[in-house]
Amino acid sequence: MDTIRRRGKAWRCAALAVLLTAGTLTAAASGARADGARTETPVVSTSPVAGVRESVVRVRVPLPESAGARPAACDWLSYLRYRADDGPAAAADADRILVAQPGILEGAGAFDSVARNTVTAAAAQGLHIEFWALDRRSNCLEDRTGIASGDQHTAVDYYYRGKQVAGRTFDGFADNGQLGWMARLGIEQTVRDQYDLLAAELPDQTLRKRKVLCGGHSLGGVVTGYFAAADFDGNPRTTTDAGYNQCAGYFALDTTVSTSLADLSGSLPDDMNLPDIGLGHGVVQAGLDSGVLPRSLSAPVLLNPETMTLLAIAGLGAVQSPGAEADLPSYLPSGLNIEATNRFLFSKDTATFLSGSPSVKDFRLTNEAVLGALMDDNSVPLAFLQSSVGFFDGGPVADKNFPVANGGQQQPGLYGTEYKAVPDRPAGPLYTWRDYDRVGDADDPGYRSADGTPFTDAGKEVTGIQELARSLAEQPLDFTEQYFPTKLVTDLQLATSPQVKRLVVHPGGLTANPVLTVLAGDGLLAGRVPADLHPVVADGYQHLDVLTAAPVQNDGRPEPVSTNLARFAANPR
Repeated sequence: MDTIRRRGKAWRCAALAVLLTAGTLTAAASGARADGARTETPVVSTSPVAGVRESVVRVRVPLPESAGARPAACDWLSYLRYRADDGPAAAADADRILVAQPGILEGAGAFDSVARNTVTAAAAQGLHIEFWALDRRSNCLEDRTGIASGDQHTAVDYYYRGKQVAGRTFDGFADNGQLGWMARLGIEQTVRDQYDLLAAELPDQTLRKRKVLCGGHSLGGVVTGYFAAADFDGNPRTTTDAGYNQCAGYFALDTTVSTSLADLSGSLPDDMNLPDIGLGHGVVQAGLDSGVLPRSLSAPVLLNPETMTLLAIAGLGAVQSPGAEADLPSYLPSGLNIEATNRFLFSKDTATFLSGSPSVKDFRLTNEAVLGALMDDNSVPLAFLQSSVGFFDGGPVADKNFPVANGGQQQPGLYGTEYKAVPDRPAGPLYTWRDYDRVGDADDPGYRSADGTPFTDAGKEVTGIQELARSLAEQPLDFTEQYFPTKLVTDLQLATSPQVKRLVVHPGGLTANPVLTVLAGDGLLAGRVPADLHPVVADGYQHLDVLTAAPVQNDGRPEPVSTNLARFAANPR
């Protein structure tokens, strides 16, 4: 058994290393243009979902010179391409192509599970579809070298101690002064990027109109709304270029296809240094151009490049050695961001947060338990980062009453509604992680809050911890978005300003095509589902679960999000 584990670990590390070294596909196989403006590289994954082929595609679509100095990589657009093993090599020959925009602070890697599940569900119907998970242009700033090493310690040394990996040294996390070119990355450039990418990959507009389904998760629904209403040739009287004529239908994952942020309450923390939009569009834009305002959104806890990198590193540890005792908390160098994040996530009350004792370093946790603590809905107190991946096991737990007391939040919002827990015995037992499909088993301790409320049950657990870990650790395009353009949010907040209103050239485009809306039962729209959209509601799901859920659920049924996406792909209506 030990030999099998060692071989499995070695194979996983080798698979991750391939992400750095895999050769590009030939032009004949991938449909690439011969001008060197497109590359496609196979991606090796340890996902148990069979029959799916994945590659990372990069297409050169330069920004205008007026954007200013930027890394060369930022003149390329990237996406993850998923298709059936036995499907056509050329995307144009697929039966349908789903093109997905990510949510706020989210990258293409977050779509890994739903993409694989959807391709597989469609194949079971005899349909060969493709799923394209888009990266926003600003993701070009991310460096996956340390994660792709396949080793957690190597990754920490690379990002935080300046050590080389594969002959490369990390350039450091970018500061505001290095992001001048991002001052113009708003909604107009975002939808233009999607149009240019589609036109480059699928030059025939009539084919796009027949085969492409446009959609997204969270903020991606709003981006899709603006895309549908946009005009791309500057002449509103000609409509073959209009956004709605690039799509046969739309899909929305825990969001709606709209041009409003109203349905995304809870997806933006209050402490992200957003500028005061009461200043007006012109003043905000001048502040972004000058650098007086931050060009990328960040916050001191979890939501900045330094700490978001930790999510992928935690995922790497869970893939490497899931049941081994974690040393990540002690191996990380100390610093304000990391210390604040640890206190925020592992403090059971305000007194613990202020004193820093006990800290996460005082508890014994497996690598899976560390990842679960960072992203499970019964642990992390930020709704838009929550998934339902199981629960702690192996020792007593306590109510996490910081920053909000259990039972004190009755409506969905920033913190979500699920009761939160933390380990409660420093220097005690090794806390393990009970995966989603083992919650409710005969050996489940059935942990309860101090008021007698069960922390969870089988119906509320939908994502496998290893599914989540692979999405974080194995993808060449990140699960998170470390440098989210401030302008994209301020544009949407200033939707009634003339500068943004002019982008909605074809408002009828939002309803010009069939729409599939799939909502997380416990997600951002829980309790206020827009009935007129006739949405599919995935019971027990949190905001991220619509992307990460396992292909088979605890009730034995197939995963509902991908099942309905596959049905919609077969017959948009």
